[in-house]
Amino acid sequence: MYVIASFEHSFHLELSINELESKGLKKENIFIVPLVPKMGQSKIFDTIHRSDGISLFDAPAILGTFLAVLGAIYGYILNWGPIIWGLIGLGMGFVLGFIFELINRKKLNRKRRIESPTEVVVMVKCYENQSEMVAEVLYEYFAFGVAKVNQG
Repeated sequence: MYVIASFEHSFHLELSINELESKGLKKENIFIVPLVPKMGQSKIFDTIHRSDGISLFDAPAILGTFLAVLGAIYGYILNWGPIIWGLIGLGMGFVLGFIFELINRKKLNRKRRIESPTEVVVMVKCYENQSEMVAEVLYEYFAFGVAKVNQG
């Protein structure tokens, strides 16, 4: 039987392995695989099928609306009128917000590359009567999830 768990790469993982070895499991029956995080640039535009959870058009819409309202208000005083100044404010706000979002996204990508913890998958080969003990040890040391797979 295999007991499979996923951990964040931390000292809790090491402690769980040490405890499993002290409870009689051999080192050859514990298989550990660190997962490599994706280190590419995120795409600028989201699609229906793929989204990174960061909207590129929130800040441009908010800033465009704000500057459009200000342009319409002060357009009564200025020469071209409120409609033209409202449209100018909308365009300027959208462009400034878009630039702000691009700069913010670059900083976020850089921060993700630096801080992204790797996830580790642990597979433990054991007898069926040991599977509960192995699962309890893995949960005790903060495993994200544990699954039991019968090899037969």
